[in-house]
Amino acid sequence: MVHDHRMRRLLGKLLKSRAGGILLGMCLVLSPALFFPLGCSQNNRTLTHSGNEPVMRVRIAAATDLVQISATRPPLYKTASDPTLRILNLPPNVNYPITLSGGSWRIGQTAVGSGELTIIPGDSADDGSVSINSIAYHGRFRLVPLPSGHFDAVNDVDIESYLCGVLQAELPANWDVEAYKAQAVAARTYAYYHHKMASPSQDFDVNSDTSSQMYGGIGAETAKSIEAVQKTTGMVVAYGPPGHEQVFEAFFSSCCGGVTQSASDAFKMPYLEPLKAQANYGLCSASPKFNWGPVVIRKDELVRRFRIWGTRKNNSLRNIAGIADISIAAVNQFGRPARFQIGDTRQNPYNISSEEFRTAVNTDAPPVGASGPTTLYSSFCKVITDADSIRFVEGHGSGHGVGLCQYCAEKRAEMGLTFDEIVRNAYPGAILATIVR
Repeated sequence: MVHDHRMRRLLGKLLKSRAGGILLGMCLVLSPALFFPLGCSQNNRTLTHSGNEPVMRVRIAAATDLVQISATRPPLYKTASDPTLRILNLPPNVNYPITLSGGSWRIGQTAVGSGELTIIPGDSADDGSVSINSIAYHGRFRLVPLPSGHFDAVNDVDIESYLCGVLQAELPANWDVEAYKAQAVAARTYAYYHHKMASPSQDFDVNSDTSSQMYGGIGAETAKSIEAVQKTTGMVVAYGPPGHEQVFEAFFSSCCGGVTQSASDAFKMPYLEPLKAQANYGLCSASPKFNWGPVVIRKDELVRRFRIWGTRKNNSLRNIAGIADISIAAVNQFGRPARFQIGDTRQNPYNISSEEFRTAVNTDAPPVGASGPTTLYSSFCKVITDADSIRFVEGHGSGHGVGLCQYCAEKRAEMGLTFDEIVRNAYPGAILATIVR
């Protein structure tokens, strides 16, 4: 470590510069689970961990009966019942169905074995040559039988290639590259956290949709998304006592509506400073969902949705009778709803968190009704109880509103902030760390 004050000033200038990037030459090798700061800067710290580059297990089809496979060159395959690698002689660019029946796999009309089915591009030059459901991906594929008789399709892909297919799927194409870089850091942290925390019995780390983060495979890659990933390679955010920082679940959403909410309010998680509520005021006002409403939903329709949500979540809301009223039970320090109370016609109160409320309202809902939207874009709204319906008015934002607000990130980039400044604004108290193989 260099302690010269001139070197510290130079390091600070480089870290503030868009072209400066992250200095990788001043690193220590650390445990994969912990991140120890080097003390070079109070704002940016370059850190390493030992081990290979993480391979993300991305579930691209869940509990399905069928996927379609095509390839530009014949891939290899093996099954748990026959681990010998064999060539899958597919004609170029022709879709063939893969099905599972009675525990046995069929590709087209050909039986290929049982147990987990693995499909691998022929060699490194063939990476990206295989498509599932008409989407090409880097890496390999595992088709995992489930007890229900269905199967999951999982794409095993190195984390940096994975992120190249995430950014364009998450952000508009014309946004500033600094916003893209900030999103790369947030998305990498979120992915790495789930990679480390996944149960050994689980066959995937993340999903490819909004339940985790959007992932469009190779077709979603652009020059800007690739640049943002490459310019931030290995970078994550971490938090904890000095010398014991760890990655955390770096949530992000489209538009906070001017006020973020804490992960503890939204998801009933333990309080964590980087995921606390913040006032961003009008930074994300460019979002078409910054202001929205009214959304009007009939009470009987809400009862139907609440019962389905309660059954799926093993929540007492599954027993709700008719709705008497809905009110905001608590707000955070900036006035954003943190809890809602639902009163039913038997005088039973149901008190649930903001995100539980939003997902319950939106459960099994058609996207657009005869008179407009029938879902809540966010839980940041007011509620009015009418005789036969509930009106959600003065709505703000889109998504859960925890962590990084994407529209706020873009506005900060337009204002001249660099990606590391955007990230530190989004996750207060966190440090920037670099995971290096």
